[in-house]
Amino acid sequence: MGLKEIAIGGIYFSPLLLYALLGFVGALIVRTVLHRIVGQHTPWFEAWFDAALFVIITAIVAFVFSPTAGII
Repeated sequence: MGLKEIAIGGIYFSPLLLYALLGFVGALIVRTVLHRIVGQHTPWFEAWFDAALFVIITAIVAFVFSPTAGII
């Protein structure tokens, strides 16, 4: 498995925490851009859309930063 803990001050952190933070920031950026392009009156359910966008972007970030990304 490509996920190895990161030790900071004797405390082990999962790299998935960093991936989730990057996914959250990416989801905020994409959501803001979509609201500016489409507008506030959109037919989607915002909570479901935000959750799905966060999961999708976090998965993309985890795939891109994984050490075995080129091996299928």
